[in-house]
Amino acid sequence: MKSAQSRADRFLLLVVFLAGVGTLSIEMVMPRLLAPFFGTSQPIWAVVIGMTLSYLAAGYWLGGRLADRRPEARLLFWLIAWAGLLTALIPLVARPLLQLAQFSLRGVAAGGFLGALLGVILLFAAPVILMATVGPFAVRLQLHQAERGVAVAGRAAGTISALSTVGSIVGTFLTVLVLIPLIGTSATIFLFAGFLVALSLIGLRDWRAGLMLVAVAGLALAHYAAAPTIKSADCRGCTLLAERESSHNYIQVADQQVVYSSGTVDPRRVLILNEGQAIHSIYRLKYRQTGDPLDLLTDGGPWDYFAVAPYLYAGMQPEQVRSLALLGAAAGSIPKQFLAIYGPQTLIDAVEIDPAISELGRRYFDMEDEDPAYPGYTTYAQDARAWLASSERRYDVIGMDAYHQPYIPFHLTTVEFFQEVRARLNPQGVAVVNAGRPASGDDRLVNALASTMLVVFPEVYVIDTRFANAILVGVNSPAGDGAANFVANAAAMARRAEAEPRYRALQLVMYWALNEGRLGPVRQFTADQARYTPFRDDRAPVEQLIDGLIFTEAVRPRGN
Repeated sequence: MKSAQSRADRFLLLVVFLAGVGTLSIEMVMPRLLAPFFGTSQPIWAVVIGMTLSYLAAGYWLGGRLADRRPEARLLFWLIAWAGLLTALIPLVARPLLQLAQFSLRGVAAGGFLGALLGVILLFAAPVILMATVGPFAVRLQLHQAERGVAVAGRAAGTISALSTVGSIVGTFLTVLVLIPLIGTSATIFLFAGFLVALSLIGLRDWRAGLMLVAVAGLALAHYAAAPTIKSADCRGCTLLAERESSHNYIQVADQQVVYSSGTVDPRRVLILNEGQAIHSIYRLKYRQTGDPLDLLTDGGPWDYFAVAPYLYAGMQPEQVRSLALLGAAAGSIPKQFLAIYGPQTLIDAVEIDPAISELGRRYFDMEDEDPAYPGYTTYAQDARAWLASSERRYDVIGMDAYHQPYIPFHLTTVEFFQEVRARLNPQGVAVVNAGRPASGDDRLVNALASTMLVVFPEVYVIDTRFANAILVGVNSPAGDGAANFVANAAAMARRAEAEPRYRALQLVMYWALNEGRLGPVRQFTADQARYTPFRDDRAPVEQLIDGLIFTEAVRPRGN
């Protein structure tokens, strides 16, 4: 009898451990499910963690009350079974709700957005609450079965809490580092749903639990039959070419047909990440046939302006631009332009934290970093700031394009970061930042970044693109009147481009910067324009600033 009881106790402890694995696994897939629609910003994580803690609190309370009323192992296993079945419903119901929420966000229909987002988050409530009942239920069962009762209450509670926590740790790393990169978010959800139901089936030995396992399999088949892709291509006129879930991002590669007013069709390949609020790389496929740097320009998108930033120095010549470090390389739009304009021997160190993006860049965007014809081009799969701290080279241009919309990594916006950037610049080097603006022209983020850069660099300049973005340029050495220098260099470049056609791309972008900037020509940002306290590693309220921008855009009357 004691042997049977001992086996039951050991099995109960195993169930506690495995339930801990399942609980945190379900939590870790929640932000991954939200990422293709709302990104992976800190506010999203705050919502996920806050709601999960609320669900766990509710589950602990419910588990304690149920266990006191019916301290039966069969009830515990049925709770686990229902948690598994409800988990299997999440991928089917979440996708239409998420699409509604994203559509509402784009149309700034705040009620629809909040309602749909809340609906998705509530989908996780039932399974997480049910799984949270396991801990207090297991404590009650052990005390109910133990001969010494309350005398071992502390030991029982401590053991079960420890096992549940260890299981949660295993579930976290197993989900994030192995399962999601290997099989994807939806498959991970269905795997754990089946796992939970199978666990309950072992404990119950009840045919009804077997039917629930069959139902989980049926729901998985229905999901993949109805939705072969996570979502359609996230841009106008686009056809999805490939998608992938990596450990960092949800990635889409799409073909886009841009039709000009003349009727000319310009085929392009684009890279879209996570919520799809921005395009992160553009490759005009015409370049494959022409090899003309002009055919790499993106009609005045932010990528086009990195190559002209050095011309704020007087008398700057193309031969003086020999190296680029790019933090946030995506699929290589900016390095491709540099190589086409400045030559295949240009030294380029590109940093992209997500190796899956670089892999797709080589496959679909003709990235040259593994091509022997471009020996100086290397891509590093690291965090931009960590890589910069370990770099010993100096560069003519250090570009920063790691600011994923709508939120940006705070540690790439601070005085301390820009000090590290300046330390890696050549004497006439420039630091170039792609800073986003909403379509309304609200420049709060641009001003905050420029205010911060002005603490580090002797002069900061603003180049407005033809679209909403601003390019901020910090010079390592005083340029004097950088705007006047740029005008003179543009005139000289126009003359040189007549003899050397590859510089026509520089000529055109410099013309745009002087004549077609969204809010004006190239200009210096001065201390009297700074409206923000410079961001520091200890205090960089980037998310709060961007939340304010989003709210302002949400309440702005349409058409203004």
